[in-house]
Amino acid sequence: MEEKQHNAQIEKIATMLTDDNVSLDEQDLQKLQKYKDQTVSDCNISEDDAIKMVYEALLYLKLKNSSGVDPIQKGDQFGAGFS
Repeated sequence: MEEKQHNAQIEKIATMLTDDNVSLDEQDLQKLQKYKDQTVSDCNISEDDAIKMVYEALLYLKLKNSSGVDPIQKGDQFGAGFS
């Protein structure tokens, strides 16, 4: 998948998550099923890759909504392995 398409899908899923008021810490696969299915449908990728994109959208929203947090310095706060 091209980076532009990947980023557009992340934005789409992030918007859906926001519109549905899904917690940014949500881990319940049943609650995330809708977004995984949408990603599989939109991108024609495996379910494993789709759920990774959903989690990436959640991380994106966390970083986007953080105020003044440097993701490189505070990546572990978000469960990201930045180094």
